[in-house]
Amino acid sequence: MTSARKMKLHVTPPKPRNPLVAAAAQRKAGSHRKSKSSERHQSKMALKRQLKDL
Repeated sequence: MTSARKMKLHVTPPKPRNPLVAAAAQRKAGSHRKSKSSERHQSKMALKRQLKDL
């Protein structure tokens, strides 16, 4: 036998995940509003549309 066949690979199993953490992370999603930058961009585009119509 060669030395490659004699070596054994030991893989440690990963630590079990906490099932409560996923639910807690989903609860802190944040507000469902547009960001300030998108509101600025939207108002700027609306102004451009109004000036174009004049």
